[in-house]
Amino acid sequence: MLIKNATLVNWDNPNQIMPGSAIYITDGKIVEIGPDFEVSQRHPQETQVDARGQLVFPGNICAHTHFYSAFSRGMAIPGEAPTNFSNILEKLWWPLDKTLGEDDVRYSALMSIVDAIKYGTTTLVDHHASPNFIDGSLDVIAETVEKSGIRAALCYEVTDRDGIEKARAGINENVRFIKEVKKRSSTLAAVFGLHAPLTLSDETLDLCRAAVGTEVGFHTHLSESQDDGKVIMEKSGLRPVAWLEQHGILGPHTIAAHCVHVDENEMDILARNNVWVTHQPRSNMNNAVGVSPVEKMLDKGIKICLGNDGFSNSMWEEWKAAYFIHKLNTGDPRNMDGYTVTDIAIKNNAALAHDLFSMEIGVLKPGAAADLIFVDYDAPTPLTGGNLPWHILFGFRDGMVTTTIVNGKILMQDRQLLTLDEKEIAAKSRELSTQVWKRYAERF
Repeated sequence: MLIKNATLVNWDNPNQIMPGSAIYITDGKIVEIGPDFEVSQRHPQETQVDARGQLVFPGNICAHTHFYSAFSRGMAIPGEAPTNFSNILEKLWWPLDKTLGEDDVRYSALMSIVDAIKYGTTTLVDHHASPNFIDGSLDVIAETVEKSGIRAALCYEVTDRDGIEKARAGINENVRFIKEVKKRSSTLAAVFGLHAPLTLSDETLDLCRAAVGTEVGFHTHLSESQDDGKVIMEKSGLRPVAWLEQHGILGPHTIAAHCVHVDENEMDILARNNVWVTHQPRSNMNNAVGVSPVEKMLDKGIKICLGNDGFSNSMWEEWKAAYFIHKLNTGDPRNMDGYTVTDIAIKNNAALAHDLFSMEIGVLKPGAAADLIFVDYDAPTPLTGGNLPWHILFGFRDGMVTTTIVNGKILMQDRQLLTLDEKEIAAKSRELSTQVWKRYAERF
């Protein structure tokens, strides 16, 4: 494929905006980047895609999401509204995930992926739960990923809240999929999922650690609310981060989502273990759990990435939430500037994707994955590499993505999905979610 007439956006030091450029792609990777005339002359016979002068970015990356949450959109919670995070888990998420069967898992993943393709998010790190459909659940999600052409890293969340038998089933599902994922598409990766310290015992955590080698990372929620701290302190006398370190869970391939309530010592432990920490500001605001000390963690050298926790896969909306909430939280407009946001959302997310997939993702350079998006943005003021973050924060909208390419394959062109039938998926999802909502309501 030869992409012509592109205004390339290369996140670098400094950022570069290069009009009149072309990209030559072979076998899912970028082979050559350069002036349109020169690259086109060298590859005259290739299939050509005209970017029509649009901005061409590396695809966005989401470092933490939940495909299975798609059917919660618009759903009412019976009785009184939850008053805290524990209530939200007990009244919404834990009853909901128990209602999910095979087709529900399939179509909630498909709806999430449709969302991602339309909004230009090409790589997602998913965290799955369906306690009454564990065995083979990751295969079902993997099939949707392969069908769609998107790139995703998958895991199943192990928890003790449904008993030891299902905890062991979750362990087996992770181990099985981690072994088998290498036989599947290069757009798939795997880690080992854990729910959160508050629902895990010492015994189960040790079983998880013993089940895989040190080269495999874990993906867990961590200190999203104060509940983790209370539960772990009561049973072990340790803070949650120290407790996970004691059990060998932390390391350079482990992803810790949220880390809202971590103290100085815990931050030092995360830094020492080179853990990836993901920030989900929209979710944190919605659950009223607090604001993660992101800038303090960055100062300590912790690798902070950006996820969405199951919110819409428009990652630019997550950029904006991160940009604003830290200013409001500190009362200082200098905090969380645009460059910091892009370091987190672009550079750190790309580094995490590289760690998960063992290839360069989220960058425009020869040898990197051909994961690209076209953005139809007619800047009302001068657009430069220096001010690009603020154009995104204050000017970009979801519908501006016109084309999405992953692994050198066009998934959406001129806003038309090519690998998935959105209307069929939405219609089937409405049918299935109606039954999910009914089963959910029967639990109260």
